[in-house]
Order: sequence, then structure tokens, then C-alpha cells
Amino acid sequence: MHIVVLSGPEMAAEFQQKFPEGKEGITYTFLHSHSLLDEQLNPSDVVFDFLLHEQPERLSLYAPEQVVFCNAATVQLASLVHQNDLEEPCTLIGFNGLPTLFNRPVLEVSLLHSGCEAKLKEVCDALGTDYLVVDDRVGMVTPRMICMIINEAFYTLQEKTASVEDIDQGMKLGTNYPKGPFEWARQLGIENVYKVLQAVYEDTKEERYKVCPLLKTKYLKGEAV
Repeated sequence: MHIVVLSGPEMAAEFQQKFPEGKEGITYTFLHSHSLLDEQLNPSDVVFDFLLHEQPERLSLYAPEQVVFCNAATVQLASLVHQNDLEEPCTLIGFNGLPTLFNRPVLEVSLLHSGCEAKLKEVCDALGTDYLVVDDRVGMVTPRMICMIINEAFYTLQEKTASVEDIDQGMKLGTNYPKGPFEWARQLGIENVYKVLQAVYEDTKEERYKVCPLLKTKYLKGEAV
């Protein structure tokens, strides 16, 4: 099995942490670009595309027989296919590709349709990872929940009722979460948090996902949490 990974350097490194090279029968090619040349991709290759959501029109470049895992933290697979007006899309599988949430023991995934699950199992068995299938929804499950918690923490900070340190400590002690919301925000990156919340809010129109003005300001100014 040959796996082609399209990603930036940060997620390429995290991919290699989760799936170290040297596993028998598996080879890798890492590309840090949106462009796929014909000689770089064979129909039998399995693709992990961390960048497809940034240029969804590239989905039409994948052949129907291609197995493609795409970062689905901010997109719905069904919507991707609909946008591209594809009658016969590739075998499309979503995964949680946010920083620090990809390299976990269980890979969080979604399916375009149930017919994709056999290929999902084949690839995950070969890579030696467990997986959990969640509904094909914008935000999946973990990104949606963590980013909502971070958003609520920003509202608390905005109201000046507690400090960053107090909120993080209180969340860990009070809920037994492994990290505080601002620790999560730093690890995920404020840009990713903003984009997940914005995408989920556009999809659901639920107030709990409406981006806190302070969080939005931090994102727009590129300020650290």
C-alpha cells in the first residue's frame, strides 16, 4: 500500500508520529502542495489530503477508484460532492485533521456513504490504528465540542470574571478534562478554532457556536491566547 499525504509541515510531522515509516508493506510520499501531478498519484494510492477543504474543487481531480481521506473538521463530505456536482466521486472518507487531534489512539472519521467502510477498515487495519465513525456533519464530534468549550471560555474572559489561568485550572479541576480551554486553543491554533466555530455556526445557526467577539479579535489580529 502506498500512501500520499498532502499537508503542511506541521501535520506531516504529526502524521509521521501517528504512522511511523518502516511498517512492512507500506510506503509514503509527502507533498506540501495543493497540486498533484499525474506521475505523483496512481489510482491504487491511498491519499490523506489535509488541504482539500481549502480548495474543494480539487475533489473532481480524484478518480472514482481513488481512496481519499480528507480533513473534514470544517466540511461535510456530502456537501463537498454536491459542490463539485460529481455523479461518481472517489471513495471519500473524512478524518479529524486538526493539530494534536489527529495523533490519537483512535482516528475520528466520517463516511460519504456506508459503502466506503470496507476501504476504511482495510486502510486502518494496514496502518494499525483503531477508528471511530461519526456522522458526516460539519465539525464532526471532537472539534465541535472542544471549540464550543473554548468559545464559552472566551466569553468568560471577555466578561473579565476570571483570568486565563483561572479558567484553565477551574475546567481541569471541575470537569476532569485533560486540558483547559485556552491550553486547547493554543494547541489547535486560534485560526483553526475560529474556522471550526464559523463553519458549524453557518451550518446550524445555533447560538452556542456563534464566535465570541474576543476570540474573533484574537484571530483577526493574530494574537496569542
